[in-house]
Amino acid sequence: MANSLGRRLATRFRRLILYRLIMPVLRAKTPPEYTARSVLFGMLVAMTPTVGVQMPIVFLIWLPIRYLRPQWNFNVVVAMAWTWVTNVFTLGPIYYVFLVTGRLMLGAEGGLTGYDEFAAMLQKSLDTDAGIVESLWIYTVDLFRIWGVPMFVGSIPWAILASWLSYRWSLRLVNRFRRRRQEKATARRAMRQQS
Repeated sequence: MANSLGRRLATRFRRLILYRLIMPVLRAKTPPEYTARSVLFGMLVAMTPTVGVQMPIVFLIWLPIRYLRPQWNFNVVVAMAWTWVTNVFTLGPIYYVFLVTGRLMLGAEGGLTGYDEFAAMLQKSLDTDAGIVESLWIYTVDLFRIWGVPMFVGSIPWAILASWLSYRWSLRLVNRFRRRRQEKATARRAMRQQS
């Protein structure tokens, strides 16, 4: 029964990724670069320890870019959707990598906790009996209090790398998808002309 539940959850998770993240990228009518920038900004914010406020951060990035640098504009909704890469399932491992990376970058090899200890402390930080806004505030304060600067510093190289790779991947994906769609449309027209 647990195995069946796991398969159903995995299927739902794959469908969620396909229909909420991939399909909006593929079906966009905008230039491929515009769509790829949307993924880039979403991943840039997703790969920071700011879960809970990532979508407002994307909006706050988009707003000035839209007016001050229109050539860098992007689809804010698609970017917000891509912040979901960091979620309750991926949060622990990703934040742990940020923490370890940050401590190594800052030269503090000593005192690195194991993943299990880190996950327990993170879970304790997330378990609050407060409203949404208050729990986000408590969570953010706890992140700074417990892991502070190393986690934020450690997220920087990952945010840069993930956003650049996601830009390249999504640009290639959109171009390939559009090229195949055009080839199919051309083949259908050729078949109609022959009949």
